[in-house]
Amino acid sequence: MKALRIYAGPLARQHIEAQGLRPQDVRVVPGAAGGPKGLILGPIDRFIFGEWLERSRQPVHLVGASIGAWRLANACLHDSVKAFQDFEHGYVHQHFELPAGQKRLTAKQVSAQFGDGLRQFYGGRSGEVLMNPRYSLHVITARGRHILGREGAARTPFGYLGAFITNSVRRKSLGAWLERVVFSTPGAALPFATQDFRSRQVELTEANFEAALQASCSIPFMLEAVHDIPGAPPGAYWDGGITDYHLHLNYSNDEGIVLYPHFQKAVVPGWLDKGLKWRHQSTSYLDRMVVLAPNPEWVRTLPNGKLPDRNDFARYGNDGAARAKVWAQAAAQAQQLADEFAQWLEPGDARDVLPL
Repeated sequence: MKALRIYAGPLARQHIEAQGLRPQDVRVVPGAAGGPKGLILGPIDRFIFGEWLERSRQPVHLVGASIGAWRLANACLHDSVKAFQDFEHGYVHQHFELPAGQKRLTAKQVSAQFGDGLRQFYGGRSGEVLMNPRYSLHVITARGRHILGREGAARTPFGYLGAFITNSVRRKSLGAWLERVVFSTPGAALPFATQDFRSRQVELTEANFEAALQASCSIPFMLEAVHDIPGAPPGAYWDGGITDYHLHLNYSNDEGIVLYPHFQKAVVPGWLDKGLKWRHQSTSYLDRMVVLAPNPEWVRTLPNGKLPDRNDFARYGNDGAARAKVWAQAAAQAQQLADEFAQWLEPGDARDVLPL
């Protein structure tokens, strides 16, 4: 494999050594926050949900934060392959109209345009997601507490400064500022333990589906928080990646495999942990996890020698067509990831699997 790297926790590796990796082994699929980086996962998403998992019938939990939640919601639609294709096209060609006289959009304007796009994409199809007979969706959001309980020009920066400082000392202390709130398909139990962090579960319904999904994608200061989501505790809800950037959750008690299409090897706990390298290591939480990630050497063959990211908006400025061309090329090259995974599945040789 030149493009793909496969990493596994110790229990997952033992499973592959004994049985290979079969579609009926998968019990959980996480979807990370990370914005445009997720574009390279389109081909592998289409293969996994449109072809490979179709060969099995077991229930599967889909756990997503931010853009990962939107990706996995697409898997629950009737024609998931088309949904993934439409999502990729819309994301690549997204354009935020800048009003005359403005140099940049406000968070309110970005939120309004994002919300419109979300409603147009699902167009009353949330019932397909909620009633999917096989997949249970879990959308992770971060609910503000105390000073972060409402958004404000002064209180939000002050609150996130406090969250950053306390998180750098102890991750669990972040719970004094933010609470993990998971919106789940009705009747679905969480596929992970929650003793690691202050958490609660709320039923995902047609009344709160779009609000929950928008909240999970609402990056602080770039978009507005979503307030008072129907059926959930009152307050301000932000991007689920703040508490759970890469879904480093306690899956270790689950049976089967946690299959994780990801854009890197490291499974970073929270967004505020990005600079805390000692928190990027694997733990027992990930013992049953298999991570599918691009080879860093292959990444250097992509346009600009990197994954698509939000800095490309600044790099290309008003030349949205040039940015879209680069992103589309990266997404097309990522077909190699899906092809190599499909080829590896035939023998499923554990010797090709690296430690997570």
